[in-house]
Amino acid sequence: MSDHVYKVIDVVGTSDVNIHEAVRNAIHRASKTIHNLQWFEVKDIRGAIHNGEPHFQVEVRIGFRLDA
Repeated sequence: MSDHVYKVIDVVGTSDVNIHEAVRNAIHRASKTIHNLQWFEVKDIRGAIHNGEPHFQVEVRIGFRLDA
């Protein structure tokens, strides 16, 4: 079995729909430029109110395996 090395990044996903969609947006966007995504952790949930409507922000820590 080979040893693996991982890197961790923090990204913030946003959504006007809900928190789950904000997480999906963060992961989807990260996957466009980073490969070997392995896991994620929600670090923080916050939001803003625009014209009486919520806008969700989710800080997501994503781990990915570095190429050998």
